[in-house]
Amino acid sequence: MLTRPDAFRLGVNYWPADKAMDWLMDYDPQATRRDFVRARSAGLDSVRVFVRWADIQPDETTIDPDVLGNLVDATDAAVEVGVEVIVTLFVGHMSGVNWVPNWATGGTDGDARFRVVRPGAAPEGSRILRNWYSDPAMVAAQERLARSVAGALSGHPGVWMWDLGNENSNCTIPPDAGAAEAWLDRITSAIRSADPGRPITTGLHMEDLEDDRRIGPVEVARHCEVVSMHGYPAYTAWADGPADDRLLPFLALITRWLAGGADVLFEEFGLPTGEQAGTGPSTLTGESAAATYTGRALDGLRRAGCTGALLWCFADYDPALHHRPPFDEAPHERSFGLWRSDGSAKPAVAEVTTRAGRPRMTPPTARRWLDITVEEFMADRRQHLTRLYQRYSAETPGKYPEAEIA
Repeated sequence: MLTRPDAFRLGVNYWPADKAMDWLMDYDPQATRRDFVRARSAGLDSVRVFVRWADIQPDETTIDPDVLGNLVDATDAAVEVGVEVIVTLFVGHMSGVNWVPNWATGGTDGDARFRVVRPGAAPEGSRILRNWYSDPAMVAAQERLARSVAGALSGHPGVWMWDLGNENSNCTIPPDAGAAEAWLDRITSAIRSADPGRPITTGLHMEDLEDDRRIGPVEVARHCEVVSMHGYPAYTAWADGPADDRLLPFLALITRWLAGGADVLFEEFGLPTGEQAGTGPSTLTGESAAATYTGRALDGLRRAGCTGALLWCFADYDPALHHRPPFDEAPHERSFGLWRSDGSAKPAVAEVTTRAGRPRMTPPTARRWLDITVEEFMADRRQHLTRLYQRYSAETPGKYPEAEIA
């Protein structure tokens, strides 16, 4: 392990500014090393990387050796600069688009909100996916991919954790609880057989708390060492605006509670920056205000006892990519970066750097705002989540004294 075990991990989700989701297909080893050096120099110790499914598994039985080799090189680069990677498989959902191999289509599943993009085809309707959990050939292909990638990186000192996907429920949802448990057991077993002793997580998001998507904190905690959560106030009707930093530790505490006290990694949070006014998810925030939000969010997540927190995301994307999915229809996705597309640092980087090297904190035990059982919560998730957040906010100060967070 490159980072001391008691550290509050500080990380970032990584796509390069000039390649975005094409990074492993159009891999640049020098640029990857430059970016990882920049992250480490800012005080970051962890980088979450993504294996776009269509790139590494062009058909159900084939693992692309070049893409796999590029991933191994990127993990070597992490070791060279002193960071560790979280390797995210089955990507899958990313930035408002569902990216899938051609062979993963041909069904009637998929989230109606998100376009499907597959190699060589124009973006198209959403309800064309095969179900990842009930289609036996799909599950067998996923097991093959998990075992192959974990085998290629078995024992590698640059891997911190395996991640079973990014907000998978935005692609397909298990048809029932049995299918969910079987999938988790099969994929985690494949990884552990190839790379034993490594922690595993999966990239859950807030909608997995609001709705019964059959793989949430309860199920993940049965099969994984770490439960992850993603949270964005801008996507939350019951949050107090897009920069409501109280929401993030609340989500972390709810996740830990549902997971029976398991370790929680807050795997994604951030704000898109810019000068345009707007409302809803497309709102852009000034860089100074985004920096303040970043610092307060990190402090709140550390106080909540999280293993660590990862910013979304590494860099703003080069304007040359703005006409391509997902940026063509989701302009706010262009500017979540800690660094601008020209490589210059935004003010939020300094907020990260000043917090580097701090130890984890013990999760709070006093939760007067939590007045129901897990079973009661499950019976009416969304209503209870909103109500509990109101109770939590009433008890939580807007800003803690520095002495309490140092």
